[in-house]
Amino acid sequence: MKSGLLLAGLALLAAPAHAQLTSAERLMKATVEAEQQRTLGLLERMVNQNSGSQNPEGVEKVAEIVRGELEPLGFAVRWIPLRETGRAGHLVASRVGRAGTKKLLLIGHLDTVFEPDSPFQRWVREGDKGHGPGAADDKGGVAVMIAALRAMQAAGTLRNSNVTVFLTGDEEDPGTPQSLARRDLIAAGKAADVALDFEGLAQEDGRDMGSIARRSVNDWQLTIKANSAHSSGVFSAASGYGANYELARLVDAFRREVAEPSLTFNVGLIAGGTTARLGPGGIRAEVTGKTNIIAGEAVARGDLRALSQEQIDRAKARMQVLVAKPLAGVVSATLTFEDGYPPMAPTAGNRALLDRLNGINRDLGLPAMAALDPLKRGAGDISFVAADVDGLVGLGPSSSGDHTDQERVDIPSMSRQATRAAILMSRLGRERR
Repeated sequence: MKSGLLLAGLALLAAPAHAQLTSAERLMKATVEAEQQRTLGLLERMVNQNSGSQNPEGVEKVAEIVRGELEPLGFAVRWIPLRETGRAGHLVASRVGRAGTKKLLLIGHLDTVFEPDSPFQRWVREGDKGHGPGAADDKGGVAVMIAALRAMQAAGTLRNSNVTVFLTGDEEDPGTPQSLARRDLIAAGKAADVALDFEGLAQEDGRDMGSIARRSVNDWQLTIKANSAHSSGVFSAASGYGANYELARLVDAFRREVAEPSLTFNVGLIAGGTTARLGPGGIRAEVTGKTNIIAGEAVARGDLRALSQEQIDRAKARMQVLVAKPLAGVVSATLTFEDGYPPMAPTAGNRALLDRLNGINRDLGLPAMAALDPLKRGAGDISFVAADVDGLVGLGPSSSGDHTDQERVDIPSMSRQATRAAILMSRLGRERR
């Protein structure tokens, strides 16, 4: 009773400064601020439990922490085990609200890039920063999501909202086959009207930015077989140029002739010599060769990132055309692709969601958020539902040093983001489908 009176009092105090907010929205803002220490306590517990993508038991333990937060809010929580993909699985929580209103899909992830053998394992508070593995990516985002849902519960707006929370256990290192690892997320996207991604808030020059697009990730591999002979005959019609020259020629041709706006082409591994063999997972190579022998084998691996499927298709087609015209002495040149994360194109529906968020920024007295250049953001799970539902990325906190032992979450941004999310979800959730 006392905490309810305190929150009501805080909401009344906030009213003159934010006249465009409803009383429920003022209460949501006050709830987020009053519960900041609780939210940080939850984040600390999650960070201190290792949940590297390849640590299924750890991922499941973080899922249980989250379950304990969502079930008291009226969510029906289920665990989708996916050990057959080499990963733990996914947590899905649903809450049924008023019939005929928009269905919201909230996306985040339980895993981090830090496995149990990493020395980076614990949460440390450093003033307005929280230092720890996954403090931002994405345990900070999960903490913001829960803070927003708790605020909605306190204000009574969660009761009528149709919300599904989908937290993957393998966003940082997806399980295989991908068709199974993302089957349930794709199905959830098809059933939703809006998707909100709680990965980190992007900033430029200290300004919060909105994200309405994410690029794809497609891996490629180029394998060259060529005549191997004495180096004295290199460049001759009989011996040709060898595998290394052909590989170098093609990789540079890709750079010069495939690139276009919003598309990047990376070469992550190159190996070539008399023999060149890739190791398990394609992340290491064993090479033999001598300076006086024309290279007989070469291989390169990399990724391709694009903003639309049409752009991916154009790039693949152009690369294959280049590969089909080999140098003399090349026996075979084979280019293969492996699909990863699909693109999330900057659609009109996504832009409209950012406009809605900027309406909330105006009502909160915060600056408008411009759309982030998608070149400045990596791929993410929301891309798997982007073809079926409008979405917005970056509702988690701002941070620095993600994916390194310098990862730090900006604590003040957590309350700002939770307030934005709570109001956005409440406004969207009462709209008709």
